[in-house]
Amino acid sequence: MYLIVGLGNPGREYEHTRHNVGFDSIDKISSRYNIDLNRTKFKGMYGEGFINGEKVILLKPLTYMNLSGESVGEIANFYKIKSENIIVIYDDVDLEVGRIRIRKKGSSGGHNGIKSILYHLANEDFIRIKLGVGKAERDMISHVLGKFNVENREKVEGVLNCTLDIVDTIIKEGADSAMNKYNNFKA
Repeated sequence: MYLIVGLGNPGREYEHTRHNVGFDSIDKISSRYNIDLNRTKFKGMYGEGFINGEKVILLKPLTYMNLSGESVGEIANFYKIKSENIIVIYDDVDLEVGRIRIRKKGSSGGHNGIKSILYHLANEDFIRIKLGVGKAERDMISHVLGKFNVENREKVEGVLNCTLDIVDTIIKEGADSAMNKYNNFKA
């Protein structure tokens, strides 16, 4: 069983912001595989289904970004999901818009949502799919809570579509294969 988490903030004011590309990717995955996010528990909104014959849970934590680990930790403990079967999709300001980087483990890189997950899982061995949102020109908070311009939104749509293939590859062939195929992706 895999737990696929998209990080973001709940609420209409945060829809399609840079910080919510994780939520956007879960929406794409949900749509492609007909997995309804129709349950609210574990401080999140989630749904269960199958990808390539493998049972998966899609999760959008509703704790706000900085407390994402509370939701991830609760659902992972309840379903006894091994950390190496957790895939977290989130924004990365150190990657230019249109870029993707996949990692099997590591530090938070300064991302507060990942810091929270590291703390609550007490483990760094979960798969990360980082989606580039570009560097802040002024202050970080208004950058990550801001929306993409039209040109960058097109690139982001390409990246979000690519996350479908990445998740599919991770489940079918493993994270190493996905890293080899997609770490140089550019929309």
